Amino acid sequence: MNAPAFSFSAALPELFLSLSGLALLLFGALTGEKSYRRVAALALIALLVAAVLVLFGAGARSVEFGGLFVVDGFGAFMKALVLLGAALGIVLSLDYNRREELERFEFPVLIVFATVGMMLMISASDLISLYLGLELQSLALYVMAAFRRDSVKSTEAGLKYFVLGALSSGMLLYGASLIYGFTGSTNFAAIAGAVSGVVKSGAPVPLGVLFGVVFVLAALAFKVSAAPFHMWTPDVYEGAPTPVTAFFAVAPKVAATALLVRVLIEPFGAIAPQWQQVVWLVAVLSMIVGAFAAIWQTNVKRLMAYSSIGHVGYALVGLVAGGPGGVSAIALYMAIYLFMNIAAFSVILGMRVQGRAVERIGDLAGLSRTHPLVAAALAVAMFAMAGIPPLAGFFSKFYIFDAAVRGGHYVLAVVGVLTSVFGAFYYLRIVKLMYFDEATETLDRPFPASLGAVLAGATLFTFFFFLAPGPLVRAANAAAASLFPG
Repeated sequence: MNAPAFSFSAALPELFLSLSGLALLLFGALTGEKSYRRVAALALIALLVAAVLVLFGAGARSVEFGGLFVVDGFGAFMKALVLLGAALGIVLSLDYNRREELERFEFPVLIVFATVGMMLMISASDLISLYLGLELQSLALYVMAAFRRDSVKSTEAGLKYFVLGALSSGMLLYGASLIYGFTGSTNFAAIAGAVSGVVKSGAPVPLGVLFGVVFVLAALAFKVSAAPFHMWTPDVYEGAPTPVTAFFAVAPKVAATALLVRVLIEPFGAIAPQWQQVVWLVAVLSMIVGAFAAIWQTNVKRLMAYSSIGHVGYALVGLVAGGPGGVSAIALYMAIYLFMNIAAFSVILGMRVQGRAVERIGDLAGLSRTHPLVAAALAVAMFAMAGIPPLAGFFSKFYIFDAAVRGGHYVLAVVGVLTSVFGAFYYLRIVKLMYFDEATETLDRPFPASLGAVLAGATLFTFFFFLAPGPLVRAANAAAASLFPG
């Protein structure tokens, strides 16, 4: 029996980033705590180089490393988003970590290793490689959540995330064992062949396979913080250091969504009617929780947590719709979601009164008088998240609901539109506070330059997306098409 051929060039971005992380860890350990800025700069360069390798390596679909690792357009698109989110997460952390005395070189190194795990998740073509990538990401994220060691809230956030994350990992492994037991393989292609063979024969799908899929789906729903598996999200978002929360809100969310799409469509595409029922319910619950639970929040980070739950619900609508159109809508939605969230967290990270970080929504009152450009940028982000045209957020929801309607899921589309309307309340409340309320305490000036640069870029994308949506839409279409060869 011949050994499987390994094409290391297929995993060049992951190999490069892994070696970079090890080198940065060694460099930071040898040079001491004062090396934070240099390690952060080198980590940023490593992430950008990895992004270039991903984009230049994107080509025809291929499965490498004995069926464990897949390279395709969908993976390249989602990896590029993850790498961009990770790089922006490092940039957003620079000013905050300096002010809060959190300049430890482990921070950017943890982001690098978490990103490697996310990239492995996105390219997983086997339940074993899926689990390895997921755990590599999760272990780094647990540490990041508790990175502020002298804070009870941060420690509590890390502990809650770890305990519930361990529970979800157990559910994933149990589901994977059921799938292996009934199909005889952990490889996606082999599982797809076994499942489609049963469906074509007219025999009922083994109940053990369906239970396995449900357990795997529940575990991955935890990772994307979809309801009813969202219980960790508000507490972790609030307790973790704000740059960590900003990172959690973008890169891991994109990676877990990509993994969920790949797992359900590639090995279990033949039994889509069965798992679509579960995803339909999760999508509806997520949209409802995201729309209504955020209304009573007074902490802006908890509000963003519930907002993220709602956005995951909208993305899952595309998964229920299925087909290239639904997956394309998901890819486009996650790209726009990344920029909207980065813009919002750029402002949240800059919220300081007399040098002290503040997180209450009321602290944004009167922002338009003291920081008019910052207020305008945050207003754009809020309007976009609410789905108000012609901002980018409107187009992301339009493509999602269009895919649902084309797939005949009219009730799901109606629920999505209604929850968007109700959810707009808490976004517009922030705009009202900034422009019509009097400030009790004025936020510090000037606004940090690093945050301002990221905020400007994200705002320009969000505001002017409607002028040239074609390139991103075409890229999302091409990414989705790679999941449906032939």
